[in-house]
Amino acid sequence: MELSMLLDYAGDPRRAADEAAALESAGLDAVWVAEAWGFDSPTIMGYLAARTERMKIGSAIVNVYSRTPALIAQTAAGLDAMSGGRALLGLGASGPQVIEGWHGKPYDKPLGRTRETVELCRRIWRRETIDHHGITDMPLPPERGGRHGKPLKILTRPVRDRIPVYIASLGPANVALTAEIADGWLPTLFIPEKARAVWGSALAEGTAKRAAELGPLQTVAG
Repeated sequence: MELSMLLDYAGDPRRAADEAAALESAGLDAVWVAEAWGFDSPTIMGYLAARTERMKIGSAIVNVYSRTPALIAQTAAGLDAMSGGRALLGLGASGPQVIEGWHGKPYDKPLGRTRETVELCRRIWRRETIDHHGITDMPLPPERGGRHGKPLKILTRPVRDRIPVYIASLGPANVALTAEIADGWLPTLFIPEKARAVWGSALAEGTAKRAAELGPLQTVAG
């Protein structure tokens, strides 16, 4: 079992980050940085990478609407490079109020967007040339206004070609998706003794489709 903490993001981010860095010497294994509609998490995670040496640094969460899958992949790869391979990518659909009220994007296809983002991030970290057409088009095709794009692969070489991906999920379909494709799960309102009664069938459904190379699903809960 690893000891993790969620960084206080409602106050002074430098003070909170400095406190987390001090806890590294006391045995803290990982720190997770929220974003909501406050300060962005990648900036704070980069600061944490410079202030720490051992502990893992994760986003909890980056939503799958306000950034493209390519930018999410670049951000995680950049943090992994700056931290020497300590990045954890926490993803999620967030909620309609944040997505529509703050980012001005329609809250549609949350499961499809999550699956597609995970797939594209992993392909990008492997330095594949991306020619993908789904919810996201890479490159943008002529029928959608594209004129100059061609398939690309990430310019730099990621430190790792498989950064751990954690998904924040609560509903049955999203929890099943998490158990199927993610390295880890970020639930909330989590009580270990009650988890099987609430999410057992969804976890079993997703685990039945899970690729063996993913290993057991890791759970991070406060």
